[in-house]
Amino acid sequence: MSIRLISALIAVAPFAANAQSQLNMTQGVSEISQRVYNLHMTIFYICCVIGVIVFGIMFASMILHRKSKGHQPATFHENVKVEILWTAIPFVILIGMAIPATKTLIAMEDTSESDVTIIVTGSQWKWHYKYFDRDVEFFSLLATPQEQINNRLQKGENYLLEVDRPLVIPTDRKVRFLITSDDVIHAWWVPDFAIKKDANPGFINEIWTKVETPGVYRGQCAELCGKDHGFMPIVVIAKEPDEFESWLDEQEVIAREAKAEEQRLLALSMSKEELMSLGESVYLGNCAACHQPNGEGIPGVFPSLKGTDMVLNDRDAHIDIVVNGKKGTAMQAFGAQLSLRELAAVITYERNAWGNNTGDLVQAADVNQFVNR
Repeated sequence: MSIRLISALIAVAPFAANAQSQLNMTQGVSEISQRVYNLHMTIFYICCVIGVIVFGIMFASMILHRKSKGHQPATFHENVKVEILWTAIPFVILIGMAIPATKTLIAMEDTSESDVTIIVTGSQWKWHYKYFDRDVEFFSLLATPQEQINNRLQKGENYLLEVDRPLVIPTDRKVRFLITSDDVIHAWWVPDFAIKKDANPGFINEIWTKVETPGVYRGQCAELCGKDHGFMPIVVIAKEPDEFESWLDEQEVIAREAKAEEQRLLALSMSKEELMSLGESVYLGNCAACHQPNGEGIPGVFPSLKGTDMVLNDRDAHIDIVVNGKKGTAMQAFGAQLSLRELAAVITYERNAWGNNTGDLVQAADVNQFVNR
């Protein structure tokens, strides 16, 4: 029986340890996350000691000095020494807790002497990353298939925590993040790094991290920012410094090639079949969340694209609003998010889908006239 009991305890131990870890703060993988975790545990143990002492004295007094044993209540009143004592002791304890807390908070805000700087911009509902002093920037969008979100497929392991282009940072290097927003307040939060900072439109906030272990780390937008707030995941891949530099160089080459390809496309014309096929794909991935797959939008919230005057009769206005967005509304600018080819295709699709049938074919050269207006 004893052997069986020991075997059962060994089998249950990993689950107990896992359950215990889920009740505590994430220990994290960065320098600052370790300091935050250690501070948390220090304060926790101090509170435990205080609780044991206070409740120990209270229960000892109740049990050992109860009336049934003949004890009489004390008659002293306004004892100056006691009042000084119960004021001084909590004061000393608070000072003792404030010193390490202040040191940790100061360290969290110290973004000086960083090795890499990345500008993080939130928008409804995606993140944009730009590497300072390098020609590398991109948008990072939710990659969870709509079939999983609509319960048509079984949900994956990283449901709603996967993106098409993750952020890449080096290990053992101090990485500074400049956080801002294009529209409403977002918040960039990665629990394993112990960093969370609001992205406020018109302001730039700073945070930093120094990851010690290569790996994939996930987070989310932590500020309610609209109907698709839950669809703004963050994925960060930490690579060894040499591997990170190679990745950056590769991304710069890809960016230059993409710009050259854009220029080549300006002289080409796509067929209607090509435009409609690509346009449908781009529309479903970027526009359908607001305007709906059938183009009818959400009355009173997002306008319909089906049979509307602009789509049917004002081609230039249609191109302009897709490329440059519309201030004061949820319609964001897609000029920096999509290629000229994708922009031309999605506009063509919108002007010929759902019975619109304008016959208009918008090409990359047509879109290019409205970029950076």
